[in-house]
Parts: sequence; C-alpha cells; structure tokens
Amino acid sequence: MHKRLITVAVYSIAHFIVDFSCAFLMFRNISASPDWYLCLLLYNFFAFAAQMPLGLIADRLNRNSLVAAAGCIFAGAAYALWRLPMAAAATAGIGNAMFHIGGGLEVLNMSEKKSAALGVFVSPGTFGIYFGTLLGKGGALSPVLVIFAMFLAAAGIFALCGAQPAAINNAAFSLEPKASDKIYIAVVFMFLVVVLRSYVGLTLNFPWKIGGWATAVVFAAALGKTLGGFSADKFGARRTAVFSLGLAAPLFLFLEIPVLGVIAVLLFNMSMSVTLWAMAKIFPGAKGFSFGLLTFALFLGFVPVYLDFGPSMPRLFSAAAAISLLLLWAGLKKADI
Repeated sequence: MHKRLITVAVYSIAHFIVDFSCAFLMFRNISASPDWYLCLLLYNFFAFAAQMPLGLIADRLNRNSLVAAAGCIFAGAAYALWRLPMAAAATAGIGNAMFHIGGGLEVLNMSEKKSAALGVFVSPGTFGIYFGTLLGKGGALSPVLVIFAMFLAAAGIFALCGAQPAAINNAAFSLEPKASDKIYIAVVFMFLVVVLRSYVGLTLNFPWKIGGWATAVVFAAALGKTLGGFSADKFGARRTAVFSLGLAAPLFLFLEIPVLGVIAVLLFNMSMSVTLWAMAKIFPGAKGFSFGLLTFALFLGFVPVYLDFGPSMPRLFSAAAAISLLLLWAGLKKADI
C-alpha cells in the first residue's frame, strides 16, 4: 500500500510537469509562429489521438514505466526543436501521449477494483495546462528550468520503478471486451460522453472568469476529477454519474453567478475518472487501448472548436450535461458496472 501511494504521487507530480511543459512550450515558443494554427492541430493530434495506437503498443510491450519516462524525455527534447515549430509541436505531443499511456497504465494496473487513484493521477494535468499556458504567455520563466523539471520527472519514474517492466504487469493482451452482448453499445455511449465533455470544456466561458475566479474554475475542474474517483468507489459509478451530471445540468443555466458556475464545473468533471475506469473494466486485456480510445474522443471534441464552431451558451452546456448523464448511465448499466 505504501509503495502504491508513492507511485501514484510520483506519476501525479510528473503529470503536472509534463502538461505544464507542453503548454509552456506551445505558448512561449510556438504561438508566435506563422504556422501556429497548424502547430496547434499537430500537437493535439499527437497528444490525444495518437494515444490509441500507442496504447495498443504499450499493452503488448508491458514496459509502462519506461514508456512514461520516455514520454517525459521526448516532451523535454521538443524544446531543442523550437526553431522548427511544427516538429516541436509534434514531438511534444508524442511525448505527452507516451507519458499519459505509460503512467495511466501503471495507475490502472495498481488500482484494481478502485478508481480513486486514477482520479488523483488525472487531475494535476488541469493545473499543468493552466499554469503552463499562463506562464508561457507571460514569458518570465526560463525554458531551462522547465526542461530540467522534465528530466527530473523522468529520473523520478526511473528511480521509482527502475528498469522493471511495470509495478504490476499488464494483463494478457486481448481486445476482446468484457463478455456482454451489449458491451459495444456501452463503449459507444461512453465515447460520446467524452466527446461532449471535451467540447464543453473547450467552449465553456464565463464573463467573470478573470483573476481569482479563473483560478477557482481550474481548481474546481481538477478537484472534480479527483472526487469523481473517490465517489465512484464509495457510492458506485452510476450513482456518481446521476449525482454529478444531474446537478451540473441545471447549474449550467446560472453561469452568470460565479459560485454556481464553479460548482457546475466541479460536478461536470467528476465523470472523467468514472469513464476512464469503466472503459478499462470493459477492456481488461487492453487498458492502454481503452485509455487511448477516450483520449481520441477528446481530440474529436477539440475538432469543432478548432474549426471555430464553438458557441458558448448556458443552455447548450446544460443540455450537454443532461445528455452525458443519459449516455453514461446507460453505458454503465449495459456494461454492468
């Protein structure tokens, strides 16, 4: 138990560092490039869509810690390519994807029947993206310090796990889902939930989202991801979905009130760890693939926003939360989770 807590802590800290590093690079060194629009697409494609094939490789390779550490090194090495913006964006994205797959597999393997550890692991990325973007735009922090932090993260993973294949070995590889004649419907439903969450997260905007309230929204999103895992363990995944999304839907109608908007964001993000954990339960022999399948859904949610089709309306967010509730509840029921 003690080693598991340390392992989750190391990967969670590394998650913050990796996402911070990638966001910092994109906004400090690449955003001024004439190819910024293409670089943004490349980064998101490799960081999210590429996790699905990388997950399949990691499932078979059973070298999760090495994949995660290599991801840290790749993301750090992207800084050496900043004069080639597209190459730097692609390299950072690949590094980000490798870390998430390797780290995600380690945490999923040691979680067994619990989802709390997964919620703890995913939440620091929210802070990493926010503060990396903020400081990247500010330009005050030296990239040397960020690169040093990246290699410290890789060293920490190596020190924790050494050259062992994994803290807990991957299950025998298989793309066969958990036995059920309705399981593929459950997969589609949960996939759509993540597409909706990605779209809402990228388009969600508040007139009061400045200063301390902007930071409060970030903390709420991160805390929601963590609480979702603990709540699913305590009360069950379906009850957590009903509680969180069922309350988020009406609260999204009152986004002009800062406190209610922050609470809505917290509740809406509770479903993240639930969907990740549930998909891993559906594909017990391909947890890396299941993780990557849902990050591919994140990429699909990004595409309409990238194409400038991203209306920001409270009623739309409320409807998205209500639809997400129906899809997630039905998916969990069909998967018998």
